[in-house]
Amino acid sequence: MTAPDRTVERALVVVAHPDDADFGAAGTIASWTAAGIDVSYCLCTDGDAGGFDPDVPRSDIAGIRRAEQRAAAKEVGVEDVVFLGYPDGRLTPSIELRRDISRVIRQRRPQRMLVQSPERNWDRIHSSHPDHLAAGEAAMCAVYPDARNPFAHLELAAEGHEAWTVEEVWVMTAGAEANRYVDVTELFDRKLAALHAHVSQTAHMEDLDGMLRTWLGANSRRAGFGDDRLAEAFRVVSTA
Repeated sequence: MTAPDRTVERALVVVAHPDDADFGAAGTIASWTAAGIDVSYCLCTDGDAGGFDPDVPRSDIAGIRRAEQRAAAKEVGVEDVVFLGYPDGRLTPSIELRRDISRVIRQRRPQRMLVQSPERNWDRIHSSHPDHLAAGEAAMCAVYPDARNPFAHLELAAEGHEAWTVEEVWVMTAGAEANRYVDVTELFDRKLAALHAHVSQTAHMEDLDGMLRTWLGANSRRAGFGDDRLAEAFRVVSTA
């Protein structure tokens, strides 16, 4: 059973790269902040292997993408953005990554989390970047069992971070795996604004608006919302 938004005070979004949350869930996140939910972002990497402009020094990319993510977050009402600083393109669901996500969970104490899927999408391989899979797996391991187990990662307890149980997880997905769709038609402009904030990633895209409408329109039809609506898709899992 999905908790009503009115009963959720805090949510944590864990993704691999800057822009991942915005492509997958910015409309839904905007609906949460509008409902009064305090949303935090946790980015596993700085996206330092991204970008399309060969004239930009690679040493500048991490700082650029951090700034873009903070600007994008503001477009959907999110102020708290944490970067873990793992190298882009080399993310693994390591014990260290699980510990670091568990630390953020214990610090922010969310009732709800939103994460990437740890399962490969064979129908759309581009959605299954290895970093996405690793971030999803590590986040799920942090939810269960790490963050709730007071004897996991003892250094966290030594830092004063008490165990915390996340009640539900929303996994970004599509197709048959989805069991929850959120109508984001009225929030589409905010989603688009968030993605336009990622200039280094989207400025070269000729029809970002059209691409998003195609994706979200397909979700809406699967959900039964109709051809004139736009939706984001998730698999919601009870983890209490």
